Amino acid sequence: MSRTLFEEDHEAFRKTARAFFERECVPHREQWDADGIVSRDAWRAAGQAGLIGMAVPEEFGGGGMPDFRFNMVITEESVATETTGLAISLTNDVILPYFLELATDEQKKRWLPDICSGEKVVAIAMTEPGAGSDLQGITTTAVDKGDHYLVNGRKTFISSGILADIVIVVCRTDKDAGHRGISLIVLERGMDGFERGRNLDKIGLHAQDTAELIFDDVQVPKDNLLGAEGDGFIALMQNLPQERLSIATIAAAAIDRVVDMAIDYAKQRQAFGRSIGSFQNTRFTIAEMVTEARVARVYVDDCVRRHLSGELDAAEASGLKYWSTELQKKIVDQAVQIHGGYGFMAEYPVARAYLNTRVQTIYGGTTEIMKEIVGRSLGL
Repeated sequence: MSRTLFEEDHEAFRKTARAFFERECVPHREQWDADGIVSRDAWRAAGQAGLIGMAVPEEFGGGGMPDFRFNMVITEESVATETTGLAISLTNDVILPYFLELATDEQKKRWLPDICSGEKVVAIAMTEPGAGSDLQGITTTAVDKGDHYLVNGRKTFISSGILADIVIVVCRTDKDAGHRGISLIVLERGMDGFERGRNLDKIGLHAQDTAELIFDDVQVPKDNLLGAEGDGFIALMQNLPQERLSIATIAAAAIDRVVDMAIDYAKQRQAFGRSIGSFQNTRFTIAEMVTEARVARVYVDDCVRRHLSGELDAAEASGLKYWSTELQKKIVDQAVQIHGGYGFMAEYPVARAYLNTRVQTIYGGTTEIMKEIVGRSLGL
């Protein structure tokens, strides 16, 4: 379908992004999946190609283009080439906004150039073994010791946790202050007491390393506090709408991809002397899939427009996130069914899409939490 969201500059950038993923990532996909991690060379190549830090001002090593549509192009091309193991969108859409909005100029000069060049990988550590969607339930502590914080606790399911050199850690700096006692503190590779657990064995997204992080009396300089002490929860709430919008862009791109797979397979696969797409049941199923994919695309693109104009609020982003990811699950499942036995074979892209899809309704806020946010916004 024709789209009016993008301009000439975005489409030119799309060619750059597609060429990068096909050249630097596609040849290594199988190896990265087997290793459970991408190479640092790929991160450096992404930095050289100008794909990291599009919104970061040029003086700090970025692209100087704070237009979410450029981020969206990267997401769409990453999904189209099945190279989501290189978590560029996580860096651009989810993590860098915290540095851009909260870091001092000194902190920006210290961290951003290496992030944008791909020399250093970033992560954000929110989830704990006993606290997922309930961020107010975190127990990781950062105790003020005068010239430094003493950080103790554990985090889990941290994307890029093995590779990460710079990690924004959600900590409790005041155990009696509720959400006002939550702060963001940056930990760096090599700090004593900062350890990584195993690279977690997931059912999908195999190339994207996901780790447990352990903090045992880590001494962190006060200069690594990101934003004001006690303002961490507010910052998280302000940035979550873009994170959820980012996940929805993944969903819409994945839906488009598997619908194309289903159409191609239905045209080629023969049964009883004719293509399976010529049978009414398959034809009707694909007709519904195509229609729903178009609705998803219009919905996501409209929310991106609202985000660009500053109108997208938490409830709208939550509704988009749950609806688009639940639709993704449904359509990917239908595509697997159309493929029959081949849809269950790991070498088929549709099977990998099935496994990679499942987490979409979980991370960034579960479907149930998203519905709760929408419901509360209605005064219910």
